[in-house]
Amino acid sequence: MHVPDGFINAPVSAVAGVVAAGAVAVGLRGARRELDERTAPLAGLVAAFIFAVQMLNFPVAAGTSGHLLGGALAAILVGPYTGLLCIAVVLLMQGILFADGGLTALGVNITVMGVVTTVVAYALFRGLTRVLPRTRRSTTVAAFVAALVSVPAAAVVFTLIYAIGGTTDVPIGKVFTAMVGVHVLIGIGEAVITALTVGAVIAVRPDLVHGARGLAAPLKLRVDGDLIDAPAAPAAPAPAAARSTRKVWVTGLVAALLLAGFVSFYASASPDGLEKVAADKGIDEKVEEHGAADSPLADYGVKDIGNARVSGGLAGVIGVGVTIAVGSGVFWAVRRSRTPGTSENRTPTESV
Repeated sequence: MHVPDGFINAPVSAVAGVVAAGAVAVGLRGARRELDERTAPLAGLVAAFIFAVQMLNFPVAAGTSGHLLGGALAAILVGPYTGLLCIAVVLLMQGILFADGGLTALGVNITVMGVVTTVVAYALFRGLTRVLPRTRRSTTVAAFVAALVSVPAAAVVFTLIYAIGGTTDVPIGKVFTAMVGVHVLIGIGEAVITALTVGAVIAVRPDLVHGARGLAAPLKLRVDGDLIDAPAAPAAPAPAAARSTRKVWVTGLVAALLLAGFVSFYASASPDGLEKVAADKGIDEKVEEHGAADSPLADYGVKDIGNARVSGGLAGVIGVGVTIAVGSGVFWAVRRSRTPGTSENRTPTESV
């Protein structure tokens, strides 16, 4: 759903840019409370993983594909504020390096793909986890539903923005119906990817999933045929640093590199939901050439490399590397910007 330059007029794009900048500022402030020594590098990994998975367009209808937006996944894994920053980093890298998503439309893209998806998904996720049984399975189910709803929600907001600042005169009702319809289908793919990823991390390290903290059900014992709560274990917390995140980090990085460098070659070549609707409804009549069209990585290929498989795979690997480097740098800086001596500097497992 990357909006190119020319879809939205300059005044509305500017307003969206202000909204996006404000949201990122709020995200930077909120991320200080979410990030600690373990999760700061993992947040950079989440951004790189989302970048990689976004390269894997999957077919959703005849001649139409979809890809992960990632807001729900990021918010559940690392928190809504940090999740928004993850999506902003991904969109910035895609726009500057790969000519994907307009530069003047960056504010629109961050608002639609970042703010809307993380806010809607995390609010719904938290609401569901409060009413569902407090188990890992129900947490995964909540992640599925939250991701599913977040995608058509983003489509609705894009349509509203287009109704205000669209550069072509098209029937908004038809655009709304087409956008929501196709993005409901894309949302199913988003939900599957999000649930599988969240479930996999919860199975290995539930302590690293922001949305799963405090959700584990108490251990049950069967006594005389009845299930009763097991006695609480003695409180002997280890420092956060005692549980290394190295294996998770390495596994996630290898997965991202494989997805971007190899699996992406087999992604659907059909236009995504927005591109298809834009072509069918005439939204793309005034689309502009991307400002980074001359980038050596434009269109997810390395310039002057003739072999499409090698070119696309190398571009994907470079994208993962740059995204994890920039993302990790941003999140470490945010983490270190906490005021020394405040309670925010301590993780829940650090002694006071």
